[in-house]
Amino acid sequence: MKIPRRQFLASAAAGLASAGLGTRLVTAADQKTVGATPGERPPPPAGSQPFLTPAGDFEDVSRGTPKPWSLQGEALAQAGLTPETWRLEVTADDATLDYVKEKTSISRPLSLDLPALHALGKKHAVRYIKAMQCLNIPGPLGQGLWEGVPLRDVLRLTGKMMNVRRIYYWGFHNGDPKQIFRSSLSYSQVMETPPEELPVFLAYRLNGEDLTLKRGGPVRMVVPWAHGFKSVKWLQRIVLTNDYKANDTYAEKNNDPESHLKTAAYLNDVAKQVPSGQAVMITGRAIAGWSGLRRVEAWLRPVNGEVADLDDDDPVWDSAQWQECQLDGPPGNWNSVLPKGISTKDVLGFDRQTGQPRSWPLRYSMVGWSAKLNGLARGRYELRARAVDLNGIAQPEPRSMLKTGRNGIQVRRFAVV
Repeated sequence: MKIPRRQFLASAAAGLASAGLGTRLVTAADQKTVGATPGERPPPPAGSQPFLTPAGDFEDVSRGTPKPWSLQGEALAQAGLTPETWRLEVTADDATLDYVKEKTSISRPLSLDLPALHALGKKHAVRYIKAMQCLNIPGPLGQGLWEGVPLRDVLRLTGKMMNVRRIYYWGFHNGDPKQIFRSSLSYSQVMETPPEELPVFLAYRLNGEDLTLKRGGPVRMVVPWAHGFKSVKWLQRIVLTNDYKANDTYAEKNNDPESHLKTAAYLNDVAKQVPSGQAVMITGRAIAGWSGLRRVEAWLRPVNGEVADLDDDDPVWDSAQWQECQLDGPPGNWNSVLPKGISTKDVLGFDRQTGQPRSWPLRYSMVGWSAKLNGLARGRYELRARAVDLNGIAQPEPRSMLKTGRNGIQVRRFAVV
């Protein structure tokens, strides 16, 4: 695979003035936050996007025709999508495959209703904050506080399990086999999560409220480290299998079914025209993926004549002047962010004694970032932003293939008039 030039760029550079802009980017270094501990970072600025996305404000990428959440009345009950009719069936794979020598077995199949899952949650429930991001959409869908029961605790109800290599699962899709959306995980991923790590779990609450039908309720799978296609909505069926092959619907068309959330920065919109002499505040969001998030950087450059997207191997990337931006710190008052009655001490990723984040940003979460552009001369500009992970690798690497998660560097264009 051809490696883009940008992989070898320095992760930060000197002032934008060296690029002949006659301006300066007010960055994290100016605000004395480089290397700061989470408690020393400034909280999100007033008017920024909420840390937790209201359930109704998530972007929707539901599959199926008609959408399962559009069903009404008896059709909804017959689909098993009401709290009273929902059931989760857990069985052993009875398929005969030439390459599978030993069949899977369990002591007892499981049929679990919602009250039984809630009862299990009284002993085993977990909560954590996670951003949702689709593999093939260039932007986050939203971020919530998810609550439910680890899948490992549900599977233990089946008793003794033999010859289980993968867990297959899917949800309701209108009774049409062609619309079934499947996914799978390895036994180890489900059963062997270390303490304080984020487990795969069956979610039935979002931001303290029952999971709505549109968000995949009554119950959906949530896989913290993965893109949204692993977190299957309207969950109804789990099959334990000795088949070592992934069954993911998303494996079709060259998608990578084992890809993790990518560390990536996303730009909010910028006004198309800015009056001369006015400072320009640039903002965006960044996801701390599997490799973590160290910083966000921005690159501003003047453009003349026709404007076109830059190819990965365009020589212009070699002279890019990247400067560090300001990451939002943790909210100053978590009580104003979390649902009533929920303490940070009850949320994975937070210290159980102090209630403070164990790291910032939280792994697999989304955080805001910002920077201010001062003294821009009249003219046309392009603005780009990228994330740098904890390995020091800058977006779009380490894997710049769209089918492992779209993390291309976004651009915004504007003019100072």
